This record gives sequence, structure tokens and C-alpha cells, in this order.
Amino acid sequence: MTKPRQADDYNAPLVDRGGRSGTVLRILLLALVLIAAAGAFVVFKRSLDNEMVLGGLGVLAMVGIFFLVSSVIGFIEVMPQHQSDSLARAFLNSHPDGTLITDDKGRIIYANAAYGALTGARKATEVQTLETLLSRHRESNEALYRLVNGLREGKEGREEFRLLRAVGPGSNSSGAHWYRLKARLLHQEDNSGKPLQIWQITDITAERDDQERFFKELQNAIDYLDHAPAGFFSAGRKGEIFYLNATLAEWLGLDLTKFLPGSMSIGDLVAGEGLALIQSVQAEPGLKKTVTLDLDLRKTNGQSLPVQIIHSVTSMRDGAPGESRTIVLAREKSSESGQSASAAAMRFTRFFNNTPMAIASVDGDGRILRTNAPFLKLFSSVVSRDDLEKSPSLETIVQESDRPQLAAALAAAKDRQGDIAPLDTRTPTDEARYFRFYVNAVIDQSDEAPEEAAIVYAVEVTEQKALEAQMAQTQKMNAVGTLAGGIAHDFNNVLTAILLSSDHLLLQARPSDASFADLMEIKRNANRAAVLVRQLLAFSRKQTMRPSVLNLTDVVGDLRMLVDRLLSGTNVKLDVQYGRDLWPVKTDLSQFEQVLINLCVNARDAMPQGGTLTLRTRNLTAADVAAFNYSYMPAEDMVLVEVTDTGTGIAPDIMDKIFEPFFTTKDVGKGTGLGLAMVYGIVKQSGGYIQPESEVGKGTTFRVFLPRHIPEPAVAAEAGAIDSAIAAVGTPPEAPAAQQPEDLTGSAVVLLVEDEEAVRRGGKRMLETRGYTVHEAGSGVEALSIMEELEGKVDIVVSDVVMPEMDGPTLLRELRKTYPDLKFIFVSGYAEDAFARNLPPDAKFGFLPKPFSLKQLAVVVKETLDS
Repeated sequence: MTKPRQADDYNAPLVDRGGRSGTVLRILLLALVLIAAAGAFVVFKRSLDNEMVLGGLGVLAMVGIFFLVSSVIGFIEVMPQHQSDSLARAFLNSHPDGTLITDDKGRIIYANAAYGALTGARKATEVQTLETLLSRHRESNEALYRLVNGLREGKEGREEFRLLRAVGPGSNSSGAHWYRLKARLLHQEDNSGKPLQIWQITDITAERDDQERFFKELQNAIDYLDHAPAGFFSAGRKGEIFYLNATLAEWLGLDLTKFLPGSMSIGDLVAGEGLALIQSVQAEPGLKKTVTLDLDLRKTNGQSLPVQIIHSVTSMRDGAPGESRTIVLAREKSSESGQSASAAAMRFTRFFNNTPMAIASVDGDGRILRTNAPFLKLFSSVVSRDDLEKSPSLETIVQESDRPQLAAALAAAKDRQGDIAPLDTRTPTDEARYFRFYVNAVIDQSDEAPEEAAIVYAVEVTEQKALEAQMAQTQKMNAVGTLAGGIAHDFNNVLTAILLSSDHLLLQARPSDASFADLMEIKRNANRAAVLVRQLLAFSRKQTMRPSVLNLTDVVGDLRMLVDRLLSGTNVKLDVQYGRDLWPVKTDLSQFEQVLINLCVNARDAMPQGGTLTLRTRNLTAADVAAFNYSYMPAEDMVLVEVTDTGTGIAPDIMDKIFEPFFTTKDVGKGTGLGLAMVYGIVKQSGGYIQPESEVGKGTTFRVFLPRHIPEPAVAAEAGAIDSAIAAVGTPPEAPAAQQPEDLTGSAVVLLVEDEEAVRRGGKRMLETRGYTVHEAGSGVEALSIMEELEGKVDIVVSDVVMPEMDGPTLLRELRKTYPDLKFIFVSGYAEDAFARNLPPDAKFGFLPKPFSLKQLAVVVKETLDS
């Protein structure tokens, strides 16, 4: 019978088939072989005559004797390797985890004492492989199978499983046990052979019991917290709620089964301005801070729940907000028996913290005593909750230049003066935000706050200031536009008289005459002046326009070659970025081309050292337009054209003046100051908007927004029918260009109505030279009298629009009452639609814009008579 192992015997391995005894055995075997070879040399030396062979056998004999002696005296033994092996064996033998080393075929090479104790093996013959021990249980067999497959792929693995009884047939332990099994590969140092497999198995039953006990206690704590008489929630750094208890969920009407950590934030729970109170609580870096706040929570049905919270927040070491924990205490509703005072205080607190105005009470020296939540929210960039605990001065939240006015208002409140004028100011940290302060004196000081001298109310008026500035700019531009339009109207009359007189003289002069060149110079300069007048009219939005439906991709594409020529000889590079599938717009083609050319020329001039001029088009949905946050622009579909340069930029102090007529930053003689004024007018007259944005030294961008044109259903249907017909028949021939009549003479009777005598006289003379009979009138009233005298025997009326006593549209309405088929031509320097809206929708008339030449007048009269 084999003697059982004692407890001390487990310090030695059960199985060790790779130790020092095997090494000594191999050395002895090699020595014996060499000695046998030497003996053969002695026995058969007479038969071996080769000296080389004899020498070799002699050497072998000497080596064999050397190994034999060395093995006896222990001379050949690599001490460092031996010590390393001893330490490794000692470590494995003393390791608390059961360790088993096998080869790639599963044969046991080594098993430590812990493995034997765990599996119940007392001697080497009782050691069993893990496959033998674990394959009989389904849970452990599956874990072992996964680990074996992982080792075949060169991967380490770890599994945990539970067995109803302990591992090993000889184990004395009973009951369910948990085990942790690890597997990894061990590569030999010389990489000879396949790697070995190292298995470690540990009984983790006690560890699992501790974990289950911990989780059970944690669950008990959570159950207690869920049913505590107070609410509770915890939040992360960004205010996202990770946990709230069942009590708070019941108060707010939340369904806990649908709550997911992080799906709600503190802002979703707090009503009114309570979030500003919570956010105002900030701890010092690396510390914690706890405060008590009165505020309202928001129920799922929209009602408010007045509560008192104990809010504890931590701060990171870098000062960033950390996690927070909050206890929520419900406030009892008032009853007639004795809680009316606390109920009144609760109602006041709710009102105080949820008013839309920021409120602060100050003492006679202007120190802040108390504030509400909107005050903390409005001035969070200037003062914090910690600052308010030190009673800072109210003047710290206003700009230094406005502090004397604030001090004067507080002094008036201290002296119990009434009707203190409000103060408009800005904060020191943000000059773009405007605030209005109302200071009211405290007449009857309460016993609770005897030091109160004034109540200060504050509201933000940033948007109001922006609207006021925009309204003032709009009124100024409208006034300038009206003035420009009036100047242009009068100037057009002067230019018309000059052009008609020069045409009359040119008809009588010959090219060889000495005065012919001077007459041509007069006409050329008159036409140049007419261009300036058109620019003024464009700014005042009274220029004649012929709108048509355009695709801006085609417009920009046609202009690209012209812009390239404008940029030739400079270091400016043109970059055109076309938007895809641009919506159509409706505007005057030639006018809009002037807009783009003017903006491109200005961009070129802003880059004297070179740069990039970018033309960009794209569609903007209503949401895209709203994202620009231009308060004056409606949120509707638009097409955007951007002209961007990388030039010198526009200084902020002149940005509001760039669209004004005659304002220019160019040198004398290099600009009239009417270019951007014309651009502004054309865009406005097209129903669009223009917005400049610039930064000095970096460049400027002009954004032109044009409304998307949506054709009326009838027009769209007609266009679709035409397109279908074209597709069926083929490409139609190009329409012939409109030709002016060659014969401009006539014999009709013309009534010429014009209040400007020079224009009337010149027009009469020009028409008479063409064969017409002309009657003239200086006003609309005079024209009606002449029509009565002539008994209506007039073929056509040519009338100015703006006249004293009776204007042109009124004259047309009066004449059409008696003579419904009378032909009529309006002459005006204003746009046709500027007065056409005052006429009946079915009124038919011709139109001639001022200034005009003799030929233009004759053409319009002839065409109207022939139509």
C-alpha cells in the first residue's frame, strides 16, 4: 500500500518530468559511448593503420573520460541556469492556483501541489487531466472547449463556471463551487518543438459569495432609497441624470420602467428659471459644495411641484463641473390651520425666481443683498453665486463708463426720490449685449431687511437695440433714397432737354462741320450723366426693370469670361463654385449682371496684392435662411449668391455707410460712390436682400439672397405644354429679334403733356419734324381742356407721370372714361411699376423711360400707334 502524502509533501511537485536527473542521465550516457569507442580502439588497434582515424579515436576517448569524471565531481553544471530553474519550480510549487502544464497532445508534463490539493490527487499516479475532470459536467465542458479552441488559435483565455460539487473524485468539499480557469501558451526558449500549454484553475467560491453578498446589500440599499420619504437623483458632469428613485418618479409622474440612464437632464426636471439656480452652484477645484435651494420641478402633465432641494456638486481638479447628488424634499401645501405663512413664502419664492425680469435688492452703498434666478442667469458671465455671498457692488456688472449714472440712480433711491430714469448699459465682459436697469427706491423698509435701499430690475434689450439700429438705418436709407429719386427725376428732365436739343442740332449739322464734334461730345456726356441718374434711381428702387425668370448658374457662367477679363493683369485668382440644381429666380437680367460685376470689381480693388475672388451659388431652404439669424429676412426658400474676397476688409465704423450714395473709400477720381448704392437698390427692387460681412485684414463677403420663384400653376402648365410640343416636334427655330420700324414718320395727332417746358418744347419740335401734329399741355387739367376743345380728335397722348395738379395716371383714368380706346404713352424717369400699381389692372399703355433721345421717342410713338 502506498503511503499517503503528508501536508509538507505538497511543497514539492506531484509530477516533474523535466528536472536535473534527466540531464545527468544524458551526460552519463554520452560518456559511456565515448569510452566504448576508446576501448574498441585498444582492442582493434592492429587493424587500424590510418593515423587520422587513430588520432580521432584518441580524442574521443579523452573527451569521454573528461565527461565521466566531470559528472562524478559535478564540475559541469551551469549554475545560473540551475538557479533559475529552481526559482521557477519554487514559484510554481508555492502558487495558490492549481497549475498544470501539458504538451500539445494534452500529456501532463508538470502539476504543482495546489493542483493536486484542488483535484484530490495524493500522488503522481492520481493526477488527472482537466479534460478528464471537467468533461463530465456540461458547464465546465463548454468552458474547456472554448479555451482549447482559443489555444489552437494562439489566444489566451479565461472562463468562470459553477459546479454542483467540487472538482476531483477525491475531494472532500461538498456543495456548489465556482471555478476560474485560465489557459495560455508557453514557448520554449530555443523555439524547439511546439509550445506547451499552461492551465491554472482556482476555486473562487468564497469570492463569489462576497460579491453576491455585496450586490444583495447594494440592492437592499437601492430598494430603501427607492422607497425613501424623500426624492433623490444623481447627475453627471453635463447634467445628464443617471439615477432617480421611485419616490421622485412618483411625484413627477415618470414611468421608471421607461427611464434610461442619461436619457434625461436636470433641465428636463426643473421648471422656470430653477436651472439657473442649480447651475450657479459651483465648488472650488477638487472640492465639494452643498447648498439648499427652493425651486419648482416640472411634472409630466406640465404642472409645477414646489420643492426644496439639497444639492451637492463636486468639482474636478481643473475646475470643471463634476458629478452631483440631489435630495428632493416636498413642501407641504398650506392649510387653514397654521401653514399660511410658509405657503405665502413658498408662493413668493416661486414668483421671485420665475419672473422674466432679473431682480436684485441693494443697500445704500449699492451692495447686492439678494437676487433671483434670472439675475444669476443673465449676469452669469460677470458674477457667480459665490461672489454674491460676499455682497459685491452692483457697479461690477456694468461698464465703467456707465457707473457714474448708476451711482447717481442709487443715490436718488437712497434719498427716497421717485421717477428715477432707467439706465441702458453693457456688461464689462460682453459689449455686444445691452441691458436696461430700473432702480426703484424702498420707501418702507422691512424688519427682515432694514438695510435695503433699492430694488433693481434688469432686462436684456440687445434685440431691441439691434432693431432700433436697423430701423434707424432703414429710415435713413429710405430718406436718402427718396432724396435721390427726387434729384434723379428733376435731373432726368434736364438731360432729356439736352439730348433732344443735341439731336435736333445733329440733324441739321454735317460731320464736316466744326460744331459736329462738339455736339457729339455734348450728347456723349449727357448719356454718361444718364448712367449716374440710373444708378441713383436703382438705389431709390425706382429704376425701370424688366424682370424675367433666370437660372443663376447660367447667369454666373455667362459672366465668368467677363470677370476673367476684369481680373487680367492682377494677381487675383477667380474661383467659381456652382450650386447644384439651383431654383429659378425672377429679376432683371441686365440689372443683376450689373450687381455681380460691381461686386467683383470692388473685390478686385480690395486685393491690390492679389488673392482669391470666390463666386458661390447654392439653394437655401427656409431652415437654412433662418440659421443665418438675420432678423429682417423672412424664413423662406431662397437662392444665395456669395462674392468673397481675401482682401483688406471693411472697417466696422464704415460698414453702415457703404450702401449710401456718393460714399466711397477710393481715391478722388476712382469712384463715384454709387456702385454699392445701385447694387442695394437693384437687389431690393428684385425682392431680395444683401448682407455684407467683413473682417479687417482677412476679407469681405457679400451675400445676395433672392427669393425662389415658383411659377403660377396656369403658367407652369402652359410652359409644360410648350415643352412637350417642342419635344414632340423638335427644336424650334430661334425667334427673330424684335426690329424697330424703319419708317419713323407719321401723320397722327399727338397730345404731349409735360410740365417741364424745355422737355415739352423739345419733344414737340422733334415729333413735328417726323410729320406728326402735336398739341401741348403743361398739366393734366390743361390736357383735359384741350381734349374738349379738339372734341377728342387725338390719336395718342404722350404724358409725363409726375406733374402738378393732376399726375399722369389720374389723367389716364379720366380720359379713358370718355375715350376708352385712346392710346396712351407714359414718360417717366421712375420705374414703370412705381406708378402702374395706381392704375386699373387692365389698363394698357406704352412706356418711355427718361432721359430719351429723338429716335427713342419716335420709335415708341410709332410702335404704339401700330399696335
